[in-house]
Amino acid sequence: MALTSAGRSSTKRGGGPAATTLEDADGAGAHSHRPSAHVAWVLDRSKTTKEPDARCQHRDTSLPHARPPAQPRRYASLAPLSSTAQSIKEEPIDKEGDDIDINWAELKTVTVRDLTAGKKVVLFAVPGAFTPTCTQKHLPGFVARAGELRAKGVDTVACVSVNDAFVMRAWKESLGVGDEVLLLSDGNGELTRAMGVELDLSDKPVGLGVRSRRYALLADDGVVKVLNLEEGGAFTNSSAEDMLKAL
Repeated sequence: MALTSAGRSSTKRGGGPAATTLEDADGAGAHSHRPSAHVAWVLDRSKTTKEPDARCQHRDTSLPHARPPAQPRRYASLAPLSSTAQSIKEEPIDKEGDDIDINWAELKTVTVRDLTAGKKVVLFAVPGAFTPTCTQKHLPGFVARAGELRAKGVDTVACVSVNDAFVMRAWKESLGVGDEVLLLSDGNGELTRAMGVELDLSDKPVGLGVRSRRYALLADDGVVKVLNLEEGGAFTNSSAEDMLKAL
C-alpha cells in the first residue's frame, strides 16, 4: 500500500491523551458524525510485511463506526503502508510511438510507521485534488495555519487524496504550497480502503469514482489521538481551525 508525496516533513517529539486503543490499525472507519476526540490507534512497529495483520479493540462505545464490530475485527496493519517522498523531474513530452516512461527510481519510500514514529503528525484527507472545496478551503486552510500547528507541537502536516502523484504535484504547484504541507497520493485507494473511509462518487457525472471521505486526524508517535471524520465530502469539522481547537 503506497502513498506518494510531493513534499517533505520535519521531525520533533509531541504528546497527547488517548482513551481507546485499536492495535495495528490502519486508521479510522468512523461514521458520519463527529467522533469522540478520545480515540487512539496503536501501530505495531514490528510489522514489516505488506500482509494485513492487525486487530482492533473498541473501548469507547460512544464512538460511531461505519461498520460497528460486535467483537474485535481485523484491520490491515498500518505499519507496512508507505508514503513516498518524491521529486519528479520535468521531462519532454512524449512523441507518437514513444513508450510511456516513468522513472520509478525517483520515488523515495518512507513507511507510515516511520512517518509517525516519535512525532506528532496531522494528516487530513480530501476527496480530490483540484475540486472546489479542497482547493479553495481545506488545503489552503492548513497551509495558512501550519505555523500555528507547529507552534503547538505538530511536526508534520500532511494531506492525502486518492489521486496519482503527478496530479498531487501539479495541485501543490498550482497553489504555491511550499514545505508547509506534505502532499501524499493514495493513488490506488489502498490506505482509504484499509481505513474504511471510502466515498463512492461513481454516480456523479464528473467521474470521480471511489475517493476518500474528508477527515483530519492527529497522530502522536503512531497513536491517533484526534479524529474528525466528515459525512462524505462535507466540510464542517475537519478544518485546520478545528484541529487547533483540539490540540
